[in-house]
Amino acid sequence: MSEKKVSAATPGLCDWVPGDNREEQSGGSCDRASSKGSPEGENRSAFFQATSGYGWDGVELERYKADEGGWAAIARQVLVGTRGESAPFDLRYFEIAPGGFSSLEKHRHEHVVVGIRGRGRILLGGKVRDLGFLDTAYIAPDDPHQLINPHGEPFGFFCIVSHERDRPRPLDPRDMEALEKTGAGPELRR
Repeated sequence: MSEKKVSAATPGLCDWVPGDNREEQSGGSCDRASSKGSPEGENRSAFFQATSGYGWDGVELERYKADEGGWAAIARQVLVGTRGESAPFDLRYFEIAPGGFSSLEKHRHEHVVVGIRGRGRILLGGKVRDLGFLDTAYIAPDDPHQLINPHGEPFGFFCIVSHERDRPRPLDPRDMEALEKTGAGPELRR
C-alpha cells in the first residue's frame, strides 16, 4: 500500500500520513466514524476499481486507529460503510506491514476476517493460528483477538463488521492469564 496516495482533504476523518497528528488535533475517531447519511443525503450504488498494490480508486488509505500504542505498521481502507450506505455492515481492508500487528483487544460485536494478501497469524479462541489467502475467521463477541504479521511480505485481509458497534477494550489481567495458560502469550504483541 505504500504507493497509495493518502488524502489531506478532510482533516479529522482518519486520513493518515506517518507522523501527522491532524486527527488528534481534530478529535476524530477511526474506531467508530459515523457514516450514515452521506453529504448528498443519498444512498447510491458504488464501484471501486482495484488498483495495483491492493488499493481501490476512490478509497482513501486511513490510519488504523486514532490512539497510538498497542498496534504497529497497519493501515486500513473502508470500501463500504462511510459513504451513506444503509447496509448494517462495513467492509474494510487492512494491511499489516512485516513486523506489524493489530491491537490485542475484545469487544461485544462480532466480525469476520478473510485473508486476501500474503499470510499472517491470528489470535482466535485462545490459540494463535496461521491465516492465508481466503482463510476465513469468525470472531465471536468478547473473544480476545489480534492479527500479527511475522513474515517478510505484507499481510492483507478483509474485515466485515457491524456498522453500529461498541469500542474495542484492552484485555484485563484475567484475559491475559487465560491466554498465558493456552500458550498463546509469547506470540502476542503489546
